[in-house]
Amino acid sequence: MIDIEGDEPLIVDLGTGLRALGDVLSKGVRALGTPLHATALLTHLHFDHILGLPFFGPLHDPGARLTVHGPAQPKGSLKDALHAAVQPPVFPIHMEQFRGEIITVDTKDEDFSIGSAKVMARAIPHSGSTLGYRIEAEGRSMAYLSDHQAPLDRRTVPDAVLELCQGVDLLVHDGQYTDDEFSAKADWGHSTAAFAVHVAAEAQAKRLMLSHHDPSHNDRDIDRILMLARRLPEAKAIEEVSSAHESQSVDLGKV
Repeated sequence: MIDIEGDEPLIVDLGTGLRALGDVLSKGVRALGTPLHATALLTHLHFDHILGLPFFGPLHDPGARLTVHGPAQPKGSLKDALHAAVQPPVFPIHMEQFRGEIITVDTKDEDFSIGSAKVMARAIPHSGSTLGYRIEAEGRSMAYLSDHQAPLDRRTVPDAVLELCQGVDLLVHDGQYTDDEFSAKADWGHSTAAFAVHVAAEAQAKRLMLSHHDPSHNDRDIDRILMLARRLPEAKAIEEVSSAHESQSVDLGKV
């Protein structure tokens, strides 16, 4: 979640972490006696990015509202796709039965505002319709590219990706594979940690956070991937290279 002072919560993707986030947000809104109003930026519709939606506690409160910006689909609407994923037999009720309201916004390559934040959405390479986001607020900027298909040469950076990442204070980027793993899974839709470093260096991003860790990697594997990424020559151009972990908080400050 991106916390911007004075704004409603801004959530990135709707994976399983949404349940724990809902518990935290519910305590705050119930203390105030008002239902949650929040916005989510959805990168794409793979299960690992939407599985938390029906378990998001605040949506069971009357008057709650979650506005979801997500990639326009080749056929049908974003609303149709989300509703198709949350219904019997894979879930016991339909989304229409939630007490709160879900508003969907079919999003393409465009710029828009959410509260005081300026948001840039661009299509990026991955399996299926996928967006990357750039968010600017309080004089700071971050880019979020959770799933990004690296090219076979692992050097060419698409113009849309550079536009999203140019000069950001923080780049959260797919770093799922080692180079050896990528050789066997080059068309699976993800990046290596080395390519994430390359993207950050090319875009002159100040900080890089590797994310979308492979489920087969344990903490030791991730630590090793991070160590090797930090030793890459291009990493010298980046102020900090880190690895995302659960319940992590990053303060970008204000300008």
